[in-house]
Amino acid sequence: MKNFNERLRELREDNNLKQKELAEKILVDQRSLSFYEIGKYEPNIETLKKIALYFNVSVDYLLGLTDEIKPYPRSKKT
Repeated sequence: MKNFNERLRELREDNNLKQKELAEKILVDQRSLSFYEIGKYEPNIETLKKIALYFNVSVDYLLGLTDEIKPYPRSKKT
């Protein structure tokens, strides 16, 4: 299975986004995103959640724990 940095880059490229564009959408700087993609840094949990929500994938998929791209059903907040 692919790891996080490979999945992130693949999702970004499949959606025809430049690093700068995705960085702005998930509220990180472009340099951090670049380091995520080369595996130098790993995002914090909040950033990981933003990436998963933006691409509509599960965190498990991003982390390479599953090849199932669909996210789990979201829980209803009460």
